Order: sequence, then structure tokens, then C-alpha cells
Amino acid sequence: MTKPPTGHYVSTILEVLGREPERTAVRFSGGSLTAAEFTRSVLAAADAVAGTATDGVRPVVAILTEINTPATLILRYAANLAGAMVVHLHSTNAVDPTDQLAERHRRTILGATGTTVLAVDAANLPLARRLLEGLDRPPLLAAPEPLADDVLDLSAGDPGAVDLTAVAELPDEPAVVLYTSGSTGAPKGIAVPFHLRRRYIEAALTSGETIVYLATLPVSHSTGGMADNTLASGGTIVFHSGFDAGRFLDTVESDGISLAVLSPSQLYQLLDHPRVHTADLSSLKGVMYVGSPASPSRLAEAVKILGERLVQFYGTTETGGITMLGPAEHFDPELRRTVGRPMMAEVAIHEPDTDRVLPTGETGEICVRSPLTMLGYWGEPELTARTIRDGWLHTGDLGSLDDKGYLRIHGRLAEVIKAHGIKIRPSTVEQALLSHPAVAQAAVYCVVDADRREFVHAVVVPRDDVTADALSEHVATELSEKHAPDVIRFRDRLPLDGAGKPDKVFLAAEDKVL
Repeated sequence: MTKPPTGHYVSTILEVLGREPERTAVRFSGGSLTAAEFTRSVLAAADAVAGTATDGVRPVVAILTEINTPATLILRYAANLAGAMVVHLHSTNAVDPTDQLAERHRRTILGATGTTVLAVDAANLPLARRLLEGLDRPPLLAAPEPLADDVLDLSAGDPGAVDLTAVAELPDEPAVVLYTSGSTGAPKGIAVPFHLRRRYIEAALTSGETIVYLATLPVSHSTGGMADNTLASGGTIVFHSGFDAGRFLDTVESDGISLAVLSPSQLYQLLDHPRVHTADLSSLKGVMYVGSPASPSRLAEAVKILGERLVQFYGTTETGGITMLGPAEHFDPELRRTVGRPMMAEVAIHEPDTDRVLPTGETGEICVRSPLTMLGYWGEPELTARTIRDGWLHTGDLGSLDDKGYLRIHGRLAEVIKAHGIKIRPSTVEQALLSHPAVAQAAVYCVVDADRREFVHAVVVPRDDVTADALSEHVATELSEKHAPDVIRFRDRLPLDGAGKPDKVFLAAEDKVL
């Protein structure tokens, strides 16, 4: 393991911003902020948050703001600069900002984390008041602007009171607890230490490349590190409150966007937009895609359209980045079937039942040792102990390593379907469906009947006319008749879960109702 980097990550970012105070740091639908304006807001709020600490206890700041606004970032930086732990309450969805976290879950999180300050914007103040009802120890309400007499105005803090050279380093304390939704619907809190936030910006500090980042994925989730990287590079963040392919292309042209991070489904929407072939993408240097493996056939299209811009990252919120498939590697059809090779992580494939390390080429659970690993699940020591064993974090993903170290994903350990006398991996059937030219997106999942028999169901987003029978025959030809889905139905779009992957729990429940 490498030694954790030193220095508070927010202090470093603010030092970079101070070199060019008049440049634009962030753009958003309501306007823009210069580096100086952004810095003043952070420092004032940090001073105000520090003033809420009592008896030497670290404050815990929960943030409830509209998605992808400067306030989301300003409040995280301010709280972390004051030594506080941050909890985001907007959503557990890494892709879809409209997928709101239920109020009961938000209230539970406030209690479980011991939140002392609930920082909100004007749009979320009524919700914040409802969340405080019934709490034994309600946190103090605060906002980055004057809102009401009972709401602490964080902008009233003294920016000159914060000495960036004297900010305490807390490398192994949690900087942020990111809540993700599991298949049970119960959010899990993933504690991310301060030293990881610092590590994320190291490359940006030394690359010499200024980033103009289009933030369409929520910066309150795991891709928030890209916002940190951008400001550390001396660059600019352009906020969008979600993804729209047409608006994405317009903004690349108008704002000189150099970097974007998308989910595979968003990448597919971009490829399917009629203007992607004529838009001026000359400023766009990198398109990263994260969240789940992409279809090799759709990546072949992406290479033709986007060229040497594509970068795939595979990882989890618990592990950080595990592997990367670089731009040049996307031109190799075989490598497009992989998620690349490990970066800072050590990867091993374990036999799920015995925990034995499997040889090259065999499929098992992907296990990781990495300096980017979480501290643990907040308030869940037993779950943490089950997930991290003997230094290895068990991801729950199925995969295999080839003789050159490239990793292939074969779905989730819990998703394997036992049907027609064989074990069927949904990802295998999905890739077969996606190889059909009329299929834009596909999700394959298990439906269990009253007799506990398992069946293969699929939902397809078509891009041309096609029948379920034709797709079933295609899968039978590509794989076998036993792999052909028992049911195929069509949708205009796939619902996404908190990780930005097709929500198969929802789809399976929907099938049982139909």
C-alpha cells in the first residue's frame, strides 16, 4: 500500500483558486461564480460551521440541496474544511437526480449519523422542516444564504477567520458518508476518509492540463471527485441538473467542454442523438463512462463517432476505481469486452463458497485490495466485517482475469438465474440482445413463480422495429435455446437504480403485476 498523501484537500483546491481569482470557477443555470466568489462562500460557511461545534465534538453536516448547484459543492468544502463529516441527503442515485430518497430514509440517516447541522437551500427548506419533526435531537438548520430567523446564515461567517495553513489534517477520519441504495431498498452508508479526497486530486495537481468539466452526474455522489479534480486543475465546472443528449452537445460547443463522465445508458443516448455526427466536439478530450460495463457492440459505434476519447472506469463506491480501459484500448474489439486492467488496486478472483483464489480465466467473485477502499459501512460493523475479510473487499460482482490482466465482468453474484437446467448469467444474455442491430438497451433478470421456479425475463429499448420472437431466436442462435428469454417486453427507457444500472428489482416486480 502506498502512503496516504498529506494536506487538506479543500485547502489545496482553494489555494489553486486563489491564483486566478477572476476566472470562472463554476457555471450553472442561474449564472456563474468567479474563483474569488466561490472561495469567499466556502470560507465564510466554514467559519460558521466551525462555530457550531460544542465540547470539542466534530460537527456532522447533512446537505440537502438541489442537485448539481454550486451550493452542493460549497457546503461540502466548507464542512470538511471545518473538520466536519458530510452526509448528502438528496438522493442515493448516482445517475438520476429525480430519483429522490424517501423521507423516512432521510430521517433515519439524520439520526444514524448524529447530524448536528442540516444545511439546505431555499427549495428544500420546507422538506428540511418536515424531516426534523419527531427527531429526539434535531440538528440546527443552516443555509448558504439568509432564509429565515431560525436558519443559520452560513454566508455571515468571517472568511478571514479561516487560516488555510493551519487547517488540521484528518487523513483517516470520514470526510463524507455516501449513502447508496441496495436491492433491499435500505440505504447503506459508505464512509470515505479524508485521505481519499486528497488522493483523488493528486493527478490533477501534476498533469498541467486545465479541465472544463460538464457535470451531469450528481456531484453529491461518487463522481463528485471529478469536480474536485477540475477545480484543482485550475479549470471550470459546468453544472447540468441531469442528462439530455441535445443539451449536452450544445454545451460542449458553447462552453468548450473538455471532459464528461456518463453512465453507459447516457452514452447510448448520446450515440443515438441525430446531431452527434455534426456537432463540433473538437474541445472534448475525454468521455469517461462509469457505473456498469458497456455493450461491446455499442462501444464499437462509440469508437467510430468519438474516436480516441473513451475511457472506461470500473469500480464501486466501496472500492473507488478498480480498473481502467484507456482510449487506445477501445480500438481492440476483444478489449472492449473487458473493463480494463487494475490501476492502484490488487484484484483477485475468489471462489464464492470457499474463498479460494481462482486461476486465470476462471469466473468467481471479484475481490479487491486498494488504498482507495472505504473505511467501512457507517454504523454496520457486521456488514463491514462480511464485506472486508483478510484485507480483501468482496464486491459481489462476478468476473474473470485473462493472462494479460484484463478483467471481464460476468454480472452480479446474486443475479445468476437457475433456469432450464443450467446457470444463466443475465449479462451474457444482455450482450447477446445488444448485438442485435435493432436493440439500443437491454436488461435481463430473474422472475420466480409461486412454485419457486426461476425464469429469464428481458426488457428491451428498441431503436428499430423488431419482435420478441425475432430477438428470442437471435439469442438462441448467439448462445443456445436455453438462454433465450422466457419473456421479452419493450419499453421506451430503462428505469435505473441508485448505482445508475437498470433497476431489475423494479422490472421483476413490474412483471409480477402485469
